[in-house]
Amino acid sequence: MTHRERWIKCMHFQPVDHIPDEEFGYWAENFPVWHKQGLPEDVTNNGQADRYFEFAPRSGVPANVGLTPGFKSEVIEETDEYRILVDGNGAKQQVFKDGTSTIPHYLEFGLKGRKEWEEIYKPRLDINLSSRYPENRDDWEQIKARYNDPEWDRPVGITIGSMFGWLRNWAGFEGISMLVYDDPDLVQEMVDHLGDLVSTVIKKAAEEINIDYGAGWEDMCFNQGPIISPTMIRKFMVPNYRKITDILRPNGCDIIYTDCDGNINDMLDPWLEAGLNGIFPVDVVGGSDPVEIRKKYGDKIVILGGVNKHSLIAGKEAIREEIKRIKPYVLEGGWIPHVDHRCPPDVTFENYLYYLDVKRETFGIPKPEEFESRPEVKKIKSKWKGKSLAV
Repeated sequence: MTHRERWIKCMHFQPVDHIPDEEFGYWAENFPVWHKQGLPEDVTNNGQADRYFEFAPRSGVPANVGLTPGFKSEVIEETDEYRILVDGNGAKQQVFKDGTSTIPHYLEFGLKGRKEWEEIYKPRLDINLSSRYPENRDDWEQIKARYNDPEWDRPVGITIGSMFGWLRNWAGFEGISMLVYDDPDLVQEMVDHLGDLVSTVIKKAAEEINIDYGAGWEDMCFNQGPIISPTMIRKFMVPNYRKITDILRPNGCDIIYTDCDGNINDMLDPWLEAGLNGIFPVDVVGGSDPVEIRKKYGDKIVILGGVNKHSLIAGKEAIREEIKRIKPYVLEGGWIPHVDHRCPPDVTFENYLYYLDVKRETFGIPKPEEFESRPEVKKIKSKWKGKSLAV
């Protein structure tokens, strides 16, 4: 099977030669830590790491549904201890130089109310910008030909943006929470605009390219659930996601998922009502147990992720127990297992290699030859060489 055939069949609960081999990535702090533990020093970012570990590739349609242009990221103050900068969302943040800023300390957000929406954000969300697609028609024709080629071996996805998570980024948690209370009409207007933007932009691609999946981003949950109630989710988000899924599904794209950390349990029924049927990365400690979700929803929901990162921190036996826990449900299909968020630096390079071996052997994933031949990998794996790690 090609990567594309395998991915599509797995996501449709059909037999495959093996489970797709994917991972979500790593904190920036992983690389300097892992360099001391054996990772080659020329591997310094997620893209390089994906190639180093030889994970299965994907491809994406270049349809831009975000802020255009984005805000210019620039440092506006710097000391020996920290930088204060404006990020691409228009938020002012403090980033400490000692490596403790994986989650930035936000000082101010750009979206405060209608004035900022009308004058700053909405112009950057102009639906009719020509730059939302490649401006050279020949480039677009080449992209169509490539992805529609039956021989193209990578799954093809398209972004479906965000209906609420982006608003949280632009206004901040407190800011968007207060806007929902103080000015629900503005929130409705903003979400409606995002729904119109995404559905309008992706329509051309959906009609002209064989798209395998849609992928969004909705980080709007914490360990007790979402920022807003299921009633508000149904009011603000469901109709606008329907605009999007009602375009993708008739054009053959029926795997549509979104990224949301934390406890997503109250989101699942509204998402299904909206036409979304996939969850990622399924934050176990955050309250989203993929096994319980699978037991409840069966083949109605596909899963990407769901391997408890804390098991990789705890050590080899915990890794084996975690893979054993999810194994029967992964083998049902509709589940690509990987770490339930970016892998943190608390996970040693050795434990990560052990995790990959346990996962690959358990789910019949061939071990990549070039990766296996690397001296640093062979040296670490000599500790368990010859042992079957499948659970």
